[in-house]
Amino acid sequence: MHSLFTLTAPLAMILPFTAGVGVRAVDDPAAPSAPQCAASAMEDAPRINPLSALRGQQSARQIRIEQRVVVRIAPQPPAARQNMLAQLPQRAIAPRFEEARKEKCVPLEGIAGVQTGSGNRLVLFLRDQRMISVNLEKSCRARDFYSGFYVEKNKDGRLCVDRDKLQSRTGMRCEVEAMRQLVEVRE
Repeated sequence: MHSLFTLTAPLAMILPFTAGVGVRAVDDPAAPSAPQCAASAMEDAPRINPLSALRGQQSARQIRIEQRVVVRIAPQPPAARQNMLAQLPQRAIAPRFEEARKEKCVPLEGIAGVQTGSGNRLVLFLRDQRMISVNLEKSCRARDFYSGFYVEKNKDGRLCVDRDKLQSRTGMRCEVEAMRQLVEVRE
C-alpha cells in the first residue's frame, strides 16, 4: 500500500496542471450536454504550483554531519620489537609465555603493534610493555592480518570482546572472541 502511494503522489501533484488540457469548449456541438455550474469564482483564482507552495512553507532546514573514524594498527618493525624486549634480561633460552587473566577491553591508543600468531590468534603489543593474545572467530585466519588491521573507533576508544570487528587490509572482517594477557613464565 505504501508503494502505491509513492507511485501515485507525483501524479497527484501534476494533475492540477493537466486538468485544463483535455477540456472541450462549451460551444462545441459534439460535446455532450452536461449540467453547467457557476465556476466563475474558480476561474478568477490564480493557479498555484503545489510544489512551489510546498517549498515556500519550509522555513527550517537540517544538516546532519556524521563522523566515522577508522584506526589502522600496523605490524611492528622488527627493530621496534627488539627495543621493547631489550629492557628484559638476556637469556640463552627464549622466553616462554602463558595466557593469564582474561581482558575484556584494550585502549586503541595503547596498541603499539600486532603480530600474527598460529591459527586464528593475533598478538597485540601494548605501549605499557604488555602483550595480549586475541582470538578471532573460528572461520578467520591470523595470516590474513599479516600487514595489520583496521578497526572502527567507538566512543569509548577501546577494542572490546564480542563487540568490535577487525578488518584486514585484504577486506576480511573478523570479530574479536577472546583476549588474554600473555605473561612470561619464570622457571
